[in-house]
Amino acid sequence: MKTTVADYRTLAVCIRIEAAGGMVVRLTDHLRDLTMSNGDVYQSTSGYEFTGLSSSTSLAPGVIDLQGIVGLAGIERDVIASGVFDGARCYVFATSWAAPVVDEEPLIASILGKTTISDDRYVIENMGLLDALNQTVGITVTATCRHAFGSAGCGKDLGPLTVTGTLTHVTDSYTVRDSARAEADDYFGAGTIAFTSGPNMGLRPIQITAHAVDGTLTLQEPPYYAVTVGTTYTLIPGCRKREIEDCQTKWANRINFGGFTYVPTQSVYTKTGGVE
Repeated sequence: MKTTVADYRTLAVCIRIEAAGGMVVRLTDHLRDLTMSNGDVYQSTSGYEFTGLSSSTSLAPGVIDLQGIVGLAGIERDVIASGVFDGARCYVFATSWAAPVVDEEPLIASILGKTTISDDRYVIENMGLLDALNQTVGITVTATCRHAFGSAGCGKDLGPLTVTGTLTHVTDSYTVRDSARAEADDYFGAGTIAFTSGPNMGLRPIQITAHAVDGTLTLQEPPYYAVTVGTTYTLIPGCRKREIEDCQTKWANRINFGGFTYVPTQSVYTKTGGVE
């Protein structure tokens, strides 16, 4: 009968990250690269570390934190910035470096959450597969629309609404402007901007928090690389998910509004009866 426990005398811990787009990163804490029985090579590098590895026999999910230096083991800044690893599957297993076998002793399986960069080091948040059982599913009753703008529930086609342009002013890392834009105030508010030239080309879109009629855009977060005048972009307008102002007036799409405008808020249903 095949053992499910790796030989502790020659123990090596390996991690495999499988992104939704097909990208796979294979790492090991051994001193040298390990070639598995199936031919896969797990890279050895000092640029990352496992921390907080824990598990239990209960239904409590296992935990693993992964930190490392940007640019090592195939984990580049652009890849992290583009969100490739968001929602990726992560598998940690132990094996013998003398005769390495993929998934010989499974330790933890998890889903990667948001990946952040600080001082050229990345930190990847993890959620155990069992955590999925703790997530709220179904329809959430809110005053604003629950549908993502442009989704099947919303019904709006974003293709004809998408526009392109070129930046004419860069005020700071959060504020840019295209003086050629003539859309109404806040038309692009809650929308997204994706840069199509320069070092930010191909990275994930950035949400827009405010849009002025003169073409000024305030971004929710700064681009990973500084943008300059002349940078081209693609803009998708936004929806603040309000029934009258957005779904009806702005987009003439009230029939697909997914909110419950007149549901009483907590401040209403917890106040003393008879007190107005």
